[in-house]
Amino acid sequence: MHMRDKPTVSGSLTLVSTPIGNLGDMTLRGIETLKNADAIFAEDTRHTRKLLTHYEIKNRLESYHDFNKERVTPGIVERMKQGEHLALVSDAGTPGISDPGFYLVRAALREGIRVTAAPGANAVLPALAISGFPTDAFVFEGFLPRKPGELRRKLESFAEERRTAVFFVSPHRLLKVLRAVQETLPGRRCAVARELTKIHEEVSVGSAREMLELYEGRAVKGEIVLLVEGADKYTAVTKGVTDE
Repeated sequence: MHMRDKPTVSGSLTLVSTPIGNLGDMTLRGIETLKNADAIFAEDTRHTRKLLTHYEIKNRLESYHDFNKERVTPGIVERMKQGEHLALVSDAGTPGISDPGFYLVRAALREGIRVTAAPGANAVLPALAISGFPTDAFVFEGFLPRKPGELRRKLESFAEERRTAVFFVSPHRLLKVLRAVQETLPGRRCAVARELTKIHEEVSVGSAREMLELYEGRAVKGEIVLLVEGADKYTAVTKGVTDE
């Protein structure tokens, strides 16, 4: 049995989940962690600054994103080895999930630095829970490939998948992805969860063809979670569209 080694340095890294839309979803522990951190690292400091201002958090804010992670990670790790307690946030949701935070977490653990999480808002579990699709087992795949051939091959790999599949989809790619689902996984129902926790939250359930008919011609906004039912023919899934 493998267990994580006991931390050997005094500093630490805490992954702090942030709201995916509704600022009220910030946890009390998350707020305290950000207030007490020696510095906060964020993907988009301008975006995160709005959150910090809302909660009157005035700690030092620094950038950490895909384009600088390799350059700045060694210095961040060294700061934690010298005793700093740092916090990491993403633009929305839980850092380290489909974002560059994973790179920093892995680097910190290699150096014996304590890594912990202040959990909270995320898009995957709420979308799954309110979709009506089976939740006892699911597979999360993050963002789908951008190239058409790779996208098709990825979706084809789910032909025999019995678990609910969960993906992140950007608004401008929704129709392209739905067309690919229709072609590669015909007859499989989908759920499009959009604007979660916001005023215009919308969850649409139906076949890929029905989702295409629903969203074609619309200006689709907001981050999207796409769910695709498993290969089994499940029952007790309500068809239609629900708005909240």
